[in-house]
Amino acid sequence: MQVNFVEELKWRGMLHDIMPGTEEELKKGMIAGYVGFDPTAASLTIGNLVTIMLLVHFQKAGHKPFALVGGATGMIGDPSGKSEERNLLSEETLRYNQEKIKKQLSKFLDFENGANAAEIVNNYDWFKDIHFLDFLRDVGKHLTVNYMMAKESVKKRMETGISFTEFSYQLLQGYDFYWLNKHKNISLQMGGSDQWGNITAGTELIRRKANGEAFALTCPLITKADGTKFGKSEGQNIWLDRNMTSPYKFYQFWLNCSDADASAFIRIFTLFDRNTIEDLERQHNEAPHLRILQKELAKDITIRVHSEEDYKMAVEASEILFGKGTADSLKSLNEQDFLSVFEGVPQSSVKQSDIINGIGIVDFLTEKTGSFPSKGEAKRMLMSGAVSINKNKVNESYLIKSDDIINDKFILIQKGKKNYHLVVLSF
Repeated sequence: MQVNFVEELKWRGMLHDIMPGTEEELKKGMIAGYVGFDPTAASLTIGNLVTIMLLVHFQKAGHKPFALVGGATGMIGDPSGKSEERNLLSEETLRYNQEKIKKQLSKFLDFENGANAAEIVNNYDWFKDIHFLDFLRDVGKHLTVNYMMAKESVKKRMETGISFTEFSYQLLQGYDFYWLNKHKNISLQMGGSDQWGNITAGTELIRRKANGEAFALTCPLITKADGTKFGKSEGQNIWLDRNMTSPYKFYQFWLNCSDADASAFIRIFTLFDRNTIEDLERQHNEAPHLRILQKELAKDITIRVHSEEDYKMAVEASEILFGKGTADSLKSLNEQDFLSVFEGVPQSSVKQSDIINGIGIVDFLTEKTGSFPSKGEAKRMLMSGAVSINKNKVNESYLIKSDDIINDKFILIQKGKKNYHLVVLSF
């Protein structure tokens, strides 16, 4: 049975604004629609996942999704949701970023099969040959300054100032929609709710310039239940690129979300059907301490963005930090994951040459690393079996040697169940 795209978005909490007539247009048969992505970074973030999922559901409903990578508009900057002008990027940087984004989108959309196979377009391809005077004559005359200044994204910037460059952004995005409508038969643009003004500028341009009809749909901007911004952890973006956010950190972001957020996020970011989600919620409510919602959410999205192997590594790494891991699991971590797991743990630096010939555990714990304030306390903890090196319990006679070095760089001291000290070897 064909999925009703709008109804699917409604129950998932993914519908914010919809232009009159859009749902009726969708019911007529397969249509083409697009979402724009900003290529000013070499990776998309989990904030972009919301609109990526719009395209995923759009394709699953039998429609044809387009992803527009804004190679031209990325050189200027969209004022929507921004409080200040942003730095402009070179064409070379933007091209590199575009290629990285294409690879990320291919994990979610089917670009190969069927009449509704996804496509990627780059607005630099049609903007690069347009002359300024031609653009003013053929496009600028169709939208009045009054109309453009009434847009919320512009009004918010009037007090702090907005350059003509950013003010003109809605003309450029509007022309994108016009060009895609004319050349790709795209009749629907989708995006976040902060894009409503830019999107409707496009539908208006199509109406005035081509006497045509086009439609608009937006999803809500996602915030956490406590009102803080979604998509960041400790002030840093959560990226889809493993080199910018490790799979472990990615997994932890979802695992650590609140119950209220997990209930919302599992609808937005997974493809689980309604019955499955409601069943998971029932299980979660019966035993909230098991964090079933968070675990299923984190598992599903980590596998889809990264891989099942990365998911298993993240779970294993989580167990290491909370005292359940083994020496073998510790040694299986690469350097990036190792540092991610033990980020924030007290550290000290020891010269590798100091332990080549071996060093007594008590001296290592006190004089070399400072992980214990005194030899007396170190000895007491060792005698009680409360000290581990790389997850292996050690006693007072233990000798630290080169075999204890992990990844040619680290030695992990553990005091009790959850107190760690990371030793970083220097040369």
